[in-house]
This record gives sequence, C-alpha cells and structure tokens, in this order.
Amino acid sequence: MKNELLTLPEAAARIRAGHILSIAGPDALLAQLPRGQWIGGTTVYMLTEDGGARVEDRLFCSTFESATGATIRHLAPDALPGLAEGRTAQGVTVLLIPAFSAAHSRFALDGTTYPGLFDQPLMGWITGVPVEEIGTATPAAYAGTTGTRHTEGAVALHVALPADTSATLDIVNIFTPADAVTLTFPETGFSTRRAEVNGQPVDFAAWLTDQGIDTRLPLIANYAGALINVSFRQVDPATGEVSFYAPVIAGVDYRLATAMPDYAAAFATTLGTGGDGMLSCNCILNYLYGDMAGKRTGRFTGPVTFGEIAYILLNQTLVKLDLAA
Repeated sequence: MKNELLTLPEAAARIRAGHILSIAGPDALLAQLPRGQWIGGTTVYMLTEDGGARVEDRLFCSTFESATGATIRHLAPDALPGLAEGRTAQGVTVLLIPAFSAAHSRFALDGTTYPGLFDQPLMGWITGVPVEEIGTATPAAYAGTTGTRHTEGAVALHVALPADTSATLDIVNIFTPADAVTLTFPETGFSTRRAEVNGQPVDFAAWLTDQGIDTRLPLIANYAGALINVSFRQVDPATGEVSFYAPVIAGVDYRLATAMPDYAAAFATTLGTGGDGMLSCNCILNYLYGDMAGKRTGRFTGPVTFGEIAYILLNQTLVKLDLAA
C-alpha cells in the first residue's frame, strides 16, 4: 500500500496508468478525475506526514500495489444487504458512504445482519464536507469506473489480493470508560429523549445539562472486549432530544468516557512507530476536539472522516488496514 498526497494531474496520471486506488479529497477535485479503477470520498481534512491539515488543493491517494484486480459497485440503500456478494475469495473491501444519507442510517442500524459481513475485512469511512458547510453542502462518494458522483447509497471497492497476502483490520480507541455511571436506552436509534442512569429513568437532555457532561467525549460500550464509541451530535434542551453520530442500541450498557487531555499524543503513544503502508482513517471529532491541526498521530496518515467503518460503523476511532505478504 502506498499513501500519497497528490496534485490533481498526479492523481489522474496514476489512474490512467491502471492503478487501483482509494482517494479522499475535495469534491471539486474528485469530480475532475478520469475514469478508472478508483473510488473517492469527499473530505478536506487529512492527517498528513506533517500533521493534521485542511487540504483543498490535493488528493490523498492510497494505491493497492499488490492487488491483482478490483470490482467497483454502487449499492442503493435497499441493496446494502448484498454487500458481500461482489467480493473475491481472497481480498478486502473498502466502503464509502455519504454522511447523513439513508445508506448511512441503514448500514449503521442493520449492517451487522448482512450475510457474510464479517467473513472478510471490510474497511471504510463516511464521507463529509467542510464543517461550516454541514447542512448546505452534500457529502458524496465517487465510483471511478463510471465517474459517477453519488450522494446516496454506498460505493464499494472489492480488491482482489494475491494468495500470499494477508489482510489485518484493526481499530484504535484512545478512550476509556468511567465506572461511575451506567447508561441504557429503551430504543435503538440515532436519537433519544429518554435513558436510564444506573437503572433510574431520566430526561436524557436535562440530565446531561444538569450534570455538566462534556459531550465532546463519547459514550462507550463493551462488545466482547472491543470498546465501541457512540459520539454525541447535539443536545437540545428545548425539545429534549439528544442525537448521535451512530446509533445507541437498546439494552446495551454504555459508560461515559474519561477526559482526554491530548488526542494526538494519545494516538501516537498507542499506535507506536507503525503506520507506513497501511490504509487508515480517523474521526473528524478527534481532529476538531483534539485540536489536531499540525499534530501528528505517529506515522499513520489518511483522511479525516465523518464516521469510520471496521465491519460496523464507528465514531471517534482510528481504523487501520494492513496488507502484508
């Protein structure tokens, strides 16, 4: 895997040479790329070799140098359960879904029920827009074989790998759960008005406000030893609604995260010295709340995203895919 920040002409030349790529960058640049074996997602935020940055004049290109072939598909929301059908016997899938779309919701709520979802590495991310344009601009994903810009559905890159290449998919969550409070929710969804705190029903928005909870920190659930975050999107005391960037699941125990003084340092310490040649992405909330502009996360580079995918939808997490012969 080769990761590079390339100009539009450089990225176009790479595509015309027949390489298989996953590309992240500004919508205006993705729209000018030639047809080929690539998929693209919109974001202007990157983690580069020099640190986090807003990048509007280049594209982050990840080239699958060892790939033996690829298939690119656009799946409408109703077709998402057939995600695994396009895979090769030996390979990985990269999935891009526009933020706040119906496919985003469908995948988050139903993805774990898709046949074969966990049988082969599935890595990806939720595409976004500059934060000041949320609500006015539309995130997109591109299917390079047709050059089509999609604002709905998902774009999948099914990569075929040599038999001697192994793929390892992993997540890095720098947050740890606090033990004082256990939260549960009566319904599964992206928003709620009610919760139980240590078994006692509460108006959740009022409780968060009264307790002075820092909603820049996620809720954390323990799934068989894997700590999975759910990030707050908005707390509206007027309506009593609390919304999230991923769904809370009814009946699952959640805990509040402990404070994180330095996001970039925590990632660098946790990740160590690796990262070269890996496909990775990190969450926009980590970038913003951790003030990661100009700060490095070890040697891991990649797009800053509006949600991360490692089989399931994640928040405030770094996802990494390593291909090794």
